[in-house]
Amino acid sequence: MRGQLGNPRLLRVMNERRLLDQLLEHGPASRADLAKVTGLSKPTVSAALAGLEEDGLVHLVGEVSGRPGPVTSLYDMNASAVHVAGVDIGRDWIRVAVADLRGRFVGRRDGRNDARSEDDLVGRVRDLVQAAGAEADLEWASLAYAVVGSPGVYDSDAGRLDLAANLPGWGSPGLLDRLRAALETDLAIENDINLAALGEHAYGEGKGRSHFALVSVGTGVGMGIVINGELYSGARGAAGEVSYLPAAEDLAPDQDALAHGLTETVAGALGVVREARAAGLRLETAKEVFGAAAAGDPAALAVVEAEGRRIGGLVVAVAAVLDPEVVVLTGGVGRNLDLLGDSIAGRIAELGPLRPTVVASTLGDSGVLLGAVARALGRAWDVIFATRRA
Repeated sequence: MRGQLGNPRLLRVMNERRLLDQLLEHGPASRADLAKVTGLSKPTVSAALAGLEEDGLVHLVGEVSGRPGPVTSLYDMNASAVHVAGVDIGRDWIRVAVADLRGRFVGRRDGRNDARSEDDLVGRVRDLVQAAGAEADLEWASLAYAVVGSPGVYDSDAGRLDLAANLPGWGSPGLLDRLRAALETDLAIENDINLAALGEHAYGEGKGRSHFALVSVGTGVGMGIVINGELYSGARGAAGEVSYLPAAEDLAPDQDALAHGLTETVAGALGVVREARAAGLRLETAKEVFGAAAAGDPAALAVVEAEGRRIGGLVVAVAAVLDPEVVVLTGGVGRNLDLLGDSIAGRIAELGPLRPTVVASTLGDSGVLLGAVARALGRAWDVIFATRRA
């Protein structure tokens, strides 16, 4: 350790990162201000800024006159020096965002997921990322890292996705290598709901909270867990796969139900549609069911109430195990808290003394993308500074 701390290159990189962290969080500053807040000497700050400026990571953004006194130069991080990509692959949609080093989306593309094969899906992801990059008018070489969010759990040993029943044919061995080759950048595949939890922690209802759970109810049912401010994914990455919890209904599970999970079978969007049809409603999607309920249709209201009770039972199970500060609901079904709230609260009250706070996500369909970008930025900084240490 003593040898490492005495390594001039390592010390230089550590100082550079301290300055960039400060500029990232607080914006433009002078050399004197940076020296004051970081505790580094003014010559050290000047040398670090010179190296960062030479490599395009910081730039001069203005000057302030001392009145009287010398003119003070203001520096800021060059957020456009490097970009990252976030990808959200769902059963119906593929969403892509390209962001700068401050996490600001500079390009976004959404496309229907009607791919007929894994190769087709990889090609569509590539085309959407390239389109988002073109929207931002960036050089492809500036894309430092990408994070792809997908249902399921990525098995790094086998190189494939498991537990991704909603994307048939997606996840054969070698998937990561095919995506990396298509996007021509380093990347990672992570569970989409885990990424949504990271997005919620950075930008949404989980911001500033050390313990919370994000429960997504849509095409699939899943949960992202944040404990002590960090994402918890379990020993094999399967923590939060609540679709496989036993369902309250007495089901005779077939192979399809076992593949998707019993809770997902009854509480997911297809379960809502199935129950609506059993009630005599000729509706095709869960969105239509909730629309009919909002319009006051008695049968649709009954379906929505039953769905709220299922979600309420799931929330109590989550609260009993995790004791979160808040449970954030998201997904095409879960975010309809205006219609589901009373039945969720009623079921929670029936099941005992636990009274978890339940709120709806405000991030809309961007939660996974925001989490993917946040994750990609962390990896990009590691890549940048690993290169500077070399």
